[in-house]
Amino acid sequence: MERTSSAVWRGAGTDGAGSLSTQSGAFRDQPYSFQTRFGSEDGKAGTNPEELIAAALAGCFTMAVSFALTGAGHTPEELRTKAHVKIERIDNAFTITGIRLELDGHVPGITPAAFQELAQKAKAECPVSRALASVPITLEARLT
Repeated sequence: MERTSSAVWRGAGTDGAGSLSTQSGAFRDQPYSFQTRFGSEDGKAGTNPEELIAAALAGCFTMAVSFALTGAGHTPEELRTKAHVKIERIDNAFTITGIRLELDGHVPGITPAAFQELAQKAKAECPVSRALASVPITLEARLT
């Protein structure tokens, strides 16, 4: 299996602009730029690669948690994950320095300890987490 996305960029790094598209069509010519990536403190000016990494990890991890819980006999009613990708300037280069996952789960009949154990296992085994292994990923998992 292989999935693809593409990027087009025109112009210089700081004042140029580009677009991102996905194979599925969920993103088609989605604009991005230096401003949407580094200048918009609230992150609402447009998308950026780090936001897409956060979405990919949140989606992959949440599905992995669902599989782990269901395999242990605890089908979740709802799982919600937020992924926070931190980017900092280190040695004059922007660097992803950490990712924090926040998982809230409504899972009848499971103990908090079992929920924590299965969530940590899913974090370690999800394909996107494994691809991002060079970045520290922390997890806060709560039952609701």
